[in-house]
This record gives sequence, C-alpha cells and structure tokens, in this order.
Amino acid sequence: MNDFIRPQPGILEIALYEGGKATVAGVANVLKLSSNENPFGPSDKAKEAFVRSVHQLHRYPSTDHLALRSAIADVHRLDAGRVICGVGSDEIIHMLCQAYAGPGDEVVFTEHGFLMYRISTMAAGAVPVEVCERERTTDVDAILKACTRRTKLVFIANPNNPTGTMISAAEVEHLAANLPPQAILVLDGAYAEYVEGFDAGLSLIEARENVVMTRTFSKIYGLGGLRIGWGYGPKHIVDVLNRIRGPFNLSNTQLETAEVAVRDQDYVTRCRADNARMRHWLAEALAEHGVPSDTSLANFILARFASAEEAEACDIFLQSQGLLVRRVASYKLPHCLRITIGDESACRRIAHAIGQFKAQA
Repeated sequence: MNDFIRPQPGILEIALYEGGKATVAGVANVLKLSSNENPFGPSDKAKEAFVRSVHQLHRYPSTDHLALRSAIADVHRLDAGRVICGVGSDEIIHMLCQAYAGPGDEVVFTEHGFLMYRISTMAAGAVPVEVCERERTTDVDAILKACTRRTKLVFIANPNNPTGTMISAAEVEHLAANLPPQAILVLDGAYAEYVEGFDAGLSLIEARENVVMTRTFSKIYGLGGLRIGWGYGPKHIVDVLNRIRGPFNLSNTQLETAEVAVRDQDYVTRCRADNARMRHWLAEALAEHGVPSDTSLANFILARFASAEEAEACDIFLQSQGLLVRRVASYKLPHCLRITIGDESACRRIAHAIGQFKAQA
C-alpha cells in the first residue's frame, strides 16, 4: 500500500453496498426474490425498442435527453425542462449530495432508509444523520427535530424500502413546510408506481421551491439491468444538477428503451394490479404461518421473525430450496427478511417453503 496515495477523508468508512443475492453455490435454477425486480420483466414494446437500438450503437447519445424527458413529461403532465435523467435514481441521489452537501453539512434520513443515502452523503464529505422511525414508518416529527442550520438535504422514500410502509401526503407537506430554509426535501419515489392514484408528491413540487423527486425504471418498468432513473424539481435545482451531470451519462439504448417503456402505461397498470393481488395473498399466507408483516404498498413485503437467529435460519433453509430473499440486517432489521413479490407460482412456492420451515422449527 502506498502511504502517500489516500482517498478523501471518510471514503474508507463507507460500507460497500451489497445487492440482493443472485446465486447459491451448488443450487441450479434459483428463484430470485431478493432485488425487488418485476417478475414479468419489461413490456414487449420496450423489448422491441431495445432490439432496434442496436442500429445506433456507433452513435453518441444526445446530451439533453430531450425525447425521454418529453415522454416522461407527457405521461406525468410535467414541465420537461425540469426533468433530469440519470443512471438509475442512484445517480440523481448522488448528484444531489455532490451539489448541495459537503464538509460540515448534514444530510438527514431514516434508520431503515435506502443505503445509498448514507453512501452518497459520506462520498460528498457530509455528515449522515439517521433518525428513528416509528414502528418501521417514517416519523416526520423526528425528522424535523433532527434538522439544524447545517441540514442541507432530507431523504425519505415513500413507499419506503425495505419496510414497504408509507406516510400520507399531508405528512409530507408538513415536513416540506417546516424544514430549515436552506434544506431540500428529496422524495424517493422508486416504488411510487405500485400505489394506485399516487402522484408521489408531484403537486407538492409544483407548489414549493424546496422539494425534489427521484424515480426509476428499475422496478415496475422491469429495466433494472439498463439502469435508468429520473428526477423532477424546481428549475433552479435541476439546472445545478445538470452542471455536474456527465454529458453522455445515458446511452441511446437506455434512452430509447425507457422512452417507449414510460409511454406504455397499460403495461404498468397490469403489473400494478398483479403485484397488489399477489402481495395481499403472500402477506396473508405468511401470517397464517406465524410470520407477520406491515401493510406494504410496494412490490415486496418485510417478513418479521421472532429473532435474528430465526430469520437467518429461515434464509438458509430457503437457499437450500433454491429461493433467494434479502436479509436486511444492514438496514437495522436483523430479524426480518425482505421478499420480492413474484408471479403467482413464485409466491406460492415461497409461502410453502416458509411454512415448511416454521413446521420443523
């Protein structure tokens, strides 16, 4: 190791992000329910756009993402000039921290919030401030109490990952209205499409100058492998983010596939309905086996066990059956397993296996 070459202070303190497990040694044909992926993948129209994009592989993509931004704006009735696109919503989160938080600044998020909030905060040299939740649900009053004159960003996911819980529009509005004047509220809407009739805070963004939203094509649109996200906010914030965004951060393939995907809202509606049906079924089935969960409004449920030891033992048993779910000890929920909602066959298989585990315990 070279003693003279060192990263910025705090970088080596960042814990590596670990995605959902995808393989099990010695087990073939595993069923992956660990990364909140759409079990049906992208729509046929999106797949066709992906294939067509092969003819543009030698061309640089546009730097302004105009066609995709316009499609997003058309579907959600937004101002295309205030839409920004990134490599998943992760990049938008990272850019917000890079642009608005630095040494001496604080970034607030909840104890069971998405791990990238902490990682991006520390990468910017800012101080992460973790706030307790109330029964695995965002506590707005606790967030406001944690804010100081050094608070620059406040992140909440609604619905939240990995809990699946959600707070009301009135609570979000109360939070935005009472933040310190220098703070930006970031609404992470990665799972917003799974909530029927939910605008994910868009009306609040239109009414205020301190609220930004992030969204993704990785979940209901089934494009996790392409890494495409977007954000929406006040023009003064979006203009800042565009100053640090890489000019070619999205490829032609990403842009063209996402543009077609977002316009195919019939597919989104079908996926949302199927997810809601199987989510309810799986939660009820696990409850009958003595495994409770909070009401989830996303595409997963957070199964709660009596102890961290029981959750770990169940996960090991599931892996032996070729079933992969997500341990969430890194989210301070060691007694829980997050289970993605798969198709009907997958949900029945996971419920049966957990029933077997509970019966032999």
